[in-house]
Amino acid sequence: MGEGVTGERKRVLLSWSSGKDSAWALHRLRQREDVELVALLTTFNNAMDRVAMHAVRRGLVRTQAERAGLPLWEVELPWPCSNEQYEARMAEACRRALDAGVEQVAFGDLYLRDVREYRERQLAGTGLEPVFPLWDVPTRALAEEMIAAGVKARLTCVDPRKLGREFAGRDFDGELLAALPEGVDPCGENGEFHSFVYASPAFSAPIAVRAGEVVERDGFVFADVLPE
Repeated sequence: MGEGVTGERKRVLLSWSSGKDSAWALHRLRQREDVELVALLTTFNNAMDRVAMHAVRRGLVRTQAERAGLPLWEVELPWPCSNEQYEARMAEACRRALDAGVEQVAFGDLYLRDVREYRERQLAGTGLEPVFPLWDVPTRALAEEMIAAGVKARLTCVDPRKLGREFAGRDFDGELLAALPEGVDPCGENGEFHSFVYASPAFSAPIAVRAGEVVERDGFVFADVLPE
């Protein structure tokens, strides 16, 4: 999508993980005159009733969508979920998007070429164009820009093979960036951590939350976030 394009607006569906990169992609898209955001799309582990990987409670994601002023399209994933099952559920979501007049699907991916190519393959031939509003922005600068703009997020999942367990549950802020070990991406793009956004320029108001239990499961450390 080119900057400053005038004329008809593209109808865009945003893939919504509940984390900071999704929230910043939403903020960036809202600054564009050539975009009409239709909805947020989130996959849920229906056994846990949480966002896959981020482990954020469904109710909190619904609150995010309310604060963003957009409908939430919820995609139910079984647990365990095979790649075939995942792709079948996403194909259903693509058909729904086409029925709603969606032309593009936006993702908050930053620089992982294999992830981008996978998304491009999955949407090839569907009539939906993948777009990446944050692509190739240097992640240190991106993290600092988010924080300066008022994005507030909490680390809900940490991969202890890449980052210390003590980071689970911490806020994504300047102190966190300063404490990250060398080699850890400031935005966690290599899977070091995942987050939940509770304040953003894209929200009408912050979401009041409190810290929940921290547990280790399936090789990851999860920090629960509870509504206040």
